[in-house]
Amino acid sequence: MSAAQRFDIHRAISLVRTALDARGEHVTAVEARRPDPFKLLITCVLSLRTKDETTDVASARLFKDVKTPRELMTLGAPRIAKLIFPVGFYNVKARQIVKICRQILDDFKGCVPDEIDELLKLPGVGRKTANLVVTEAFRKPGICVDTHVHRITNRWGYVRTKEPNQTETALRKKLPEEYWLGINHLLVVYGKRVCTPLSPKCSECPVSVMCAKRGVTRAR
Repeated sequence: MSAAQRFDIHRAISLVRTALDARGEHVTAVEARRPDPFKLLITCVLSLRTKDETTDVASARLFKDVKTPRELMTLGAPRIAKLIFPVGFYNVKARQIVKICRQILDDFKGCVPDEIDELLKLPGVGRKTANLVVTEAFRKPGICVDTHVHRITNRWGYVRTKEPNQTETALRKKLPEEYWLGINHLLVVYGKRVCTPLSPKCSECPVSVMCAKRGVTRAR
């Protein structure tokens, strides 16, 4: 039996949730939230190659006076670019946002689609964004794999993959569906607080005794 087959994912997720709740993160309550699909979609586009803090400020500024695809498209790319600055590639994203709004209006009757394949047709939308919108906004099955989910599940030894899309495929085959909706938020928070990219805090991690620690060269 391989290490991946032996890894107790149920216990690992339970331990991570308990540890984060003890830190005041309350991830279980956050997992139950259902954000607006359109705002979540556009915020995800803004977040690419951008720090979370910058994304949050830009998204709040952008959606202060607009709520719908038509209202946002009416602003035009130059105005949107000013509102979302300094997110990464703000001019490119502003043009993408206008195109996304137009396509939602033309092809989806003004509503954000709730299927991954349909979301992937929108400009600038990849599998990570599509899965996040489907799982968080529509509470439908999907696995959003970002760098944290990819890194941690490989570090644990639960999967052995080289890039996030491969990790999504592997997790869809073996991760119990009960964890699909919450795995992203759970491991994003854990990846920022404990299982960090460099020098993870293994001494504080309740999963440490189960973890294969793949790729870890130095820990705290």
